[in-house]
Amino acid sequence: MTTSPAPRRSLPVEDIGRLVLRCPDQPGIVSAVSTFLARAGANIVSLDQHSTEPVGGTLLQRTIFVLPGLTAARDRLEAEFGATVAAELGIDFHFTEAAAFKRVAIMASRTDHCLLDLLWRNQRGELDMSVVMVISNHPDLADRVRPFGIPFVHIPASAANRAEAEQRQLELLQGNVDLVVLARYMQILTPDFLRRIGCPMINVHHSFLPAFIGANPYQQARDRGVKLIGATAHYVTDDLDEGPIIEQDVARVDHAHMLADLVRIGADVERAVLSRAVQWHCQDRVIQHGNQTIVF
Repeated sequence: MTTSPAPRRSLPVEDIGRLVLRCPDQPGIVSAVSTFLARAGANIVSLDQHSTEPVGGTLLQRTIFVLPGLTAARDRLEAEFGATVAAELGIDFHFTEAAAFKRVAIMASRTDHCLLDLLWRNQRGELDMSVVMVISNHPDLADRVRPFGIPFVHIPASAANRAEAEQRQLELLQGNVDLVVLARYMQILTPDFLRRIGCPMINVHHSFLPAFIGANPYQQARDRGVKLIGATAHYVTDDLDEGPIIEQDVARVDHAHMLADLVRIGADVERAVLSRAVQWHCQDRVIQHGNQTIVF
């Protein structure tokens, strides 16, 4: 007589927490973190870590745990961890709840493929985020965004009115979002805007950085007879297109591909790269270390 295996029980998402930390590496950190969580009544589901050097490096760690009643216990958990383990070991950390999706604003211009892909994936439940608004410097995409039920805000922006436009954008974004995604937003943002926004920003660049930077990258690529085209998703910094890279991908092309083919194939890569980068950020999988990222 055979028996069927017991059905696997899914975890209650409201009880799943994440602890992300960074600190000088030294013996005993994993033990201290694990002991603290166990004493708090948490069960560790997974633990990923990386040290930048075998000796004297920086430890980066992401721990997923289950703790019944996490929402009610989170503030106490953070305070106790900060006063004990973090204070002793010099840990920079934050706790998050898997059920508390990050509030995301998407900024776009006239090109729609990255914007619509993010909205479609989010609508299907494939992205762990809550899109609170779409901001565009052109009205063209309003009708395409409307079916998703997401507020669309048109704020004209150009070099001529950049200060005024950024002030209006900041009034909408400051304190209201946890992440801003530039889905082919074709305006340069000033260092002052980046300092005041108060949250990370992710951009997608339509090339495999650092090659073919500037205007008409696909024409540049075709003129050079490239065999690979790609896209790069990265955090936004003061240095244009030089922020920490989160994800990259490429597609193979050949001499038979015309310009329109390269644009189409490139758009597919951009969509995939940006959606993965956004998902990983929203799941607290990305930890910055200098101008690099560690993605768990």
